[in-house]
This record gives sequence, C-alpha cells and structure tokens, in this order.
Amino acid sequence: MFKTQHTLRKVVCAVGVSAMLAGIPVIGHAWEPQKPVEFVVMAGKGGGADKAVRLLQSIIAADKMAPVPFTPVNKPGGSGAEALVHMKGKQGDNHTIMFTLNSFYTTPLRQPGLGIDIATFTPVARMAEDTFLLWVHSDRKDINSVADFAKAAKAKGNKWIMAGTGKNSEDNLLTDFLNKAYGLDMKYVPYKGGGKVAKELAGKNADSTVNNPSEQLGFYEAGTTKALASFTDKRLPLFPNAPTFKELGKDYVYYMQRTVVGAPGMSKEAAAYYEGLFTKVFNSPKWQDYRNKKSLQGDLLTGDALMSYWKRERDVHEIMLKEMGAIK
Repeated sequence: MFKTQHTLRKVVCAVGVSAMLAGIPVIGHAWEPQKPVEFVVMAGKGGGADKAVRLLQSIIAADKMAPVPFTPVNKPGGSGAEALVHMKGKQGDNHTIMFTLNSFYTTPLRQPGLGIDIATFTPVARMAEDTFLLWVHSDRKDINSVADFAKAAKAKGNKWIMAGTGKNSEDNLLTDFLNKAYGLDMKYVPYKGGGKVAKELAGKNADSTVNNPSEQLGFYEAGTTKALASFTDKRLPLFPNAPTFKELGKDYVYYMQRTVVGAPGMSKEAAAYYEGLFTKVFNSPKWQDYRNKKSLQGDLLTGDALMSYWKRERDVHEIMLKEMGAIK
C-alpha cells in the first residue's frame, strides 16, 4: 500500500515539474466565499444606498458571478454607527462586506467613543458618487428658483422643515450650508433613510429636502416634486433646468460615496476576490444603465487609491463638521 501511494506521489510530482518546465500553468484554486455573504447597508430601507445594494445583489445573482448569495442587511441606527460597530466586530471575517455613505466619515468623527478607524477597513470598490439636489413640492407655485426658495424659507423661519437622513449627516451638512449661504433658519428633521425623507416631502410633512435623485425620482417623474438646483460641478442631464449652485454664485459642490467596504483584517485573498467581483459588476450593462438613470457620477476606485480617497474625504468632512459646530 505504501509503495503504491509513494509511486503515485512521484508521478504527480513528475507531472507538475514537467508542466512547469514546458511552460504550462498549473491551475490553483483562488479564494471564493464558502457561505452566504452578509452585505450590510449603513442606511434604512428605500434610500439610495439600499436600492443600490439590492441592485448589486441582483446583478451578482442573475449573472451567476458568485457561488453563494449576497444577503442585504440594513443597519441604519445612529447615522450608521450600528453598521460600523457591527463591521468592527467582524475583524478578519471574509464573508461580511458593507455599502457606505459619507456617514462612513462623519459618524466616527462625531462619535469617537465608537473607536472606529476607517483606515482599518478593507477597501473594495467605489461604485459611484451620488449627487444631491434641492427639492420642494410641486404645489409650491411660488417657488421656481433658489431665490424663491430662500425668500419663502426666510419668511417661515425655523418653522420651515428640511427633512434629511440622520443627525449631522450629509443632508444636515447641506442644510447647514443653505442656512449660512442664504441667511435662513430652517429646522432640520432627521429620518431613517432617504426613502422616508422623500415621502415626507411628497406628503407635505416637510417643506424641502436635499434627496439623491434615486430617492426622489419617482415623485419627480409623477410631477409631485421639483428640483431647484444641484450640488454638482455641472448640470445633471436628468434635470437640465436645475442650475448648479456654482452657477448661482455659491462655490459649493458635494458628492456622496457609494462604496463597497470589507471588514477590518479581511484576508488579501478575499479582498482580491471582492475587488475583482465588483469590478465586473461595475462594468456590467445593468450597473452602467443604473448609473445613467440615477445621475450617479465617479469612476471605479479600488485598493490604495480608494484608501487615499477615504482619508482625503475624512479630512474634508472633519473641517465641515467643525465649521457647523458638530465637533470641536
């Protein structure tokens, strides 16, 4: 028995050596997930992040890009603190990834007690940068420009309700900008998820929002809401009549990352797998079509370039939070 196994081992080794000498690649097994992948969303259901994750999941499943399912799990609590703490606890886990917003930067800055260092997370792929617009209800016939908006909001003072997602979040930063830039005193009211925010405006429970296009688009297409201006470098093709704030004399541009992040300490092999997977998803016709339809911007970023982007954006958001008095 020993002789047979010994002989077999020699044959296998000989074949391997011969293959290498002949220049024939010896096929190895790259890392792949062995169980369902938890896909954490650091926002509520119905918002831009949630919609994006569910599309990403469906593309992976429909095109059979992975051997296991990817399961979305919403963790919106504490402006993403719930998701960040959850991910921190997944140290070294190769089967947990997260989809981030800019609260990825702001929440750790506002809540240092969480002990979150974003540089410890594993960069996978930035799939897009989302855009923001200023929205009001279409029944406001007296508001057809930012100047009209500023006049109406100023007259209503702190009774003017700006609905947004989370305290000191992206929407809160934009509200703070508008208050300072136009001398307003709007009351910012946070909700869990952009979908809920969009419904508040459509139901006239709020006076305005700064929703992403994907969150407000259904109401816009139904004629319920209208866009007054965008916080982008150039006008968005979907909203050609909405000028940029730069056009209006306010040099203010703001985007929100839509990025896939791996758990801290994820293995290099797993990180390489997810980077390759989401590069395929990014280049898929379905994702590119979604980007166009939802006015998503930004190129694919991975690896060191993505980590550098995170650190740069964290520094920018730290300055913004200090200016609005959210942190010292």
